[in-house]
Amino acid sequence: MKPDNTHIDLKGVALLIILCASWGLNQVAIKVGIAGVPPVLQAGIRSTGSAFLVLIWMVLRGRPVLKRDDTFWWGILVGILFSVEIILIYWGLDFTNASRSGIFLNTSPFVVAIGAQLFVKTENLTRVQIVGLIIAFAGIIVAFNESLNLPTREMLVGDCMLLGAAVFWGSGTVAIKVSPLTHISASKTLLYQLVVSAPILFLTSMALGEGGIRDLSPVVTASLIYQIVWVAFITYVVWFWLIQKYPVSRIAPFTFLSPLFGVMAGAFLLGEPVTFFLICALVLVGTGIYLVNRK
Repeated sequence: MKPDNTHIDLKGVALLIILCASWGLNQVAIKVGIAGVPPVLQAGIRSTGSAFLVLIWMVLRGRPVLKRDDTFWWGILVGILFSVEIILIYWGLDFTNASRSGIFLNTSPFVVAIGAQLFVKTENLTRVQIVGLIIAFAGIIVAFNESLNLPTREMLVGDCMLLGAAVFWGSGTVAIKVSPLTHISASKTLLYQLVVSAPILFLTSMALGEGGIRDLSPVVTASLIYQIVWVAFITYVVWFWLIQKYPVSRIAPFTFLSPLFGVMAGAFLLGEPVTFFLICALVLVGTGIYLVNRK
C-alpha cells in the first residue's frame, strides 16, 4: 500500500502510542531481567526466540524466506549494525538507569536525518531541522552534565553506550532506506537482523565472561517473554508496517513518546530518580527530534 501523504489516522496514532509505550517499558524489562540473566546473554536469547517467531509468521503467511532478491549482503550489514546496537543497549543498562537510557537511545531520529542528508540524495536538511539538531545536541550536553556530577562514573559509561546504540540504530535505518531491503517484506528485514544478531550476541556474552542464567524467577521469565514476544516480534513487525503505510516524516516525532514512557516507567516501577536535569534533557531532545522530523 502506498503511503498516505496527508495524515495519520486514529488507528495509526493509537498504534504509535502503544509502540512507544512498549519500547519505553522495554528498558525497565531489561533492567529487571539482568537480575537473573546477564545483559548480553539476555539479548541473545531475545533475538533467538524472536527469530523463530518471525520465521513461523512468514511461513504461515506464505512469505518467501530464501528467495534470491539481492538483499543478502545488505541483510548481513544491517544485522551487524543491529547486533552492536543491542549489545550497547543491554550492556549499557547494566551501568545506567532505565529512565536515563531512553533519552540517549531515542536520539537516533536525528542520526537518521544526518545520514539521509549524506547518503539519500533526495533528502535535504532545512534551517528548522538544523536548529532541531542543535537543540537535541544541547539536551545531550545537559544530560551528560548531570552524569559528570554523579557520585559514580558508571552511569556516564552507560550513557555513552546508549548514545552509541542510537548511532548504530540510526545507521541501520539509513542502510535499509538506501538498499534493496526497502523493497522486501518487513518481516524478512527483521529476520535478517535477528538471525545475524543471535550468534554475535551469544559469542559476545562468552567473550565478556558473563556466565549462564543465574535465576529464572517468575519476574525474570516474564521479562524475557515480554522482550521476545511483544517487543522484538510484534512491535517491530507493526513498526515496519507503519513505515510502509504512513509518511516517515509524520511518524518519527512520535518516537519522542518512548523516552517519556521510559522515564515514567523507571520512576514508578524501579524507583529511579527523576531530576531537574533529566527533565530538561528530555524536553530539549524531544523538541530537537520534533523539529528535525517535521515537514
